[in-house]
Amino acid sequence: MQIAIKHQIRLGLGEGVARAIQHLLLTPQTSSVQTVREWRLEVDGLDDPTGFRDAYGNRAHLASQTRPPAELVISVSGMVETHDRAGVVGKLTGDPVPVLFKRMTPAVKPIGTIVSRFRSAPSTGKDRIPLLHGLMERVGEVLTRGEPSQSQSQSQDGNGQSQSQGSTTEKAAPVAADFAHAFIGAARSLAIPARYVSGYLVTDDSDSPGFHAWAEAWDEGLGWIGFDAMLNLCPSERHVRVASGLDAVSAAPVRSVPVVGTPQVTDFSVAGQ
Repeated sequence: MQIAIKHQIRLGLGEGVARAIQHLLLTPQTSSVQTVREWRLEVDGLDDPTGFRDAYGNRAHLASQTRPPAELVISVSGMVETHDRAGVVGKLTGDPVPVLFKRMTPAVKPIGTIVSRFRSAPSTGKDRIPLLHGLMERVGEVLTRGEPSQSQSQSQDGNGQSQSQGSTTEKAAPVAADFAHAFIGAARSLAIPARYVSGYLVTDDSDSPGFHAWAEAWDEGLGWIGFDAMLNLCPSERHVRVASGLDAVSAAPVRSVPVVGTPQVTDFSVAGQ
């Protein structure tokens, strides 16, 4: 599928900021599941943000400015051709060792009502794939029903950023980041490397702009395999993979110093053909 993407983000830095730096994970890479045909990243006041490969193998950029404007606009646009491989990504160039993704973080603490069902299940060799599919289905059951979930203490805004919801009497509905975190926490608790993935998704809902999120788990034979627990399927040709990390924080599309409020999406479209 050919997918055209347009994404614009505004950051309110405020007046009188002497220097600002943005860490950007907004550039997809060509891999077994996609071919980047064209891509453009633009930041107000910079002709060419510094690009590099980060510790997780992502294509990252640093935008550093002295006396930046009070409002900074970051825009990306391009065309990506996706390939449906039933979720199998394999091993990507620049990938760190899989064992890195066994590390727990506050966002991916395992949820007992999910993990308890799989404690005694075999998780090696040919048994791992059925186990991972079972985990994906169970995450959907638990989060969709609204059972208690530590991962619901954070949700994902329109930019894929994680935000703490705090203590409220009424829980926010789980979003893509919650499903991904719940799956990752369960997999890691079973000693299976798993990582958070941010990206774009072609949908029929034009009223829900923003990044999508899913997870990838490691299999010794196939490499990395994607699991979209929110949709209860392996990523398809409708998914565009952008970045991965330990959780939504390390894979956030925009991180800024100084820290500012939530980045606002002002223009967003993802269309497949």
